[in-house]
Amino acid sequence: MNRVLIGVRGVEQKEQMEKIVLALSKLEGVGKAVATSLGQVEVEYDAHRLTVMDLIRTVREQGFLAGML
Repeated sequence: MNRVLIGVRGVEQKEQMEKIVLALSKLEGVGKAVATSLGQVEVEYDAHRLTVMDLIRTVREQGFLAGML
């Protein structure tokens, strides 16, 4: 499993981070997704099944800007 820290812009509430973490957790290949702070999420994922861009795309689909930190 690989790990990546993703920065998320536009997050103003804890509930928004929970929405992002839930969406990432539902992806096949994600072992764990945890909000480390408001606007940051650490994701443990299987690099054979997902890329960092897949993770970022999932965050963007929730309506937020995202990028690898």
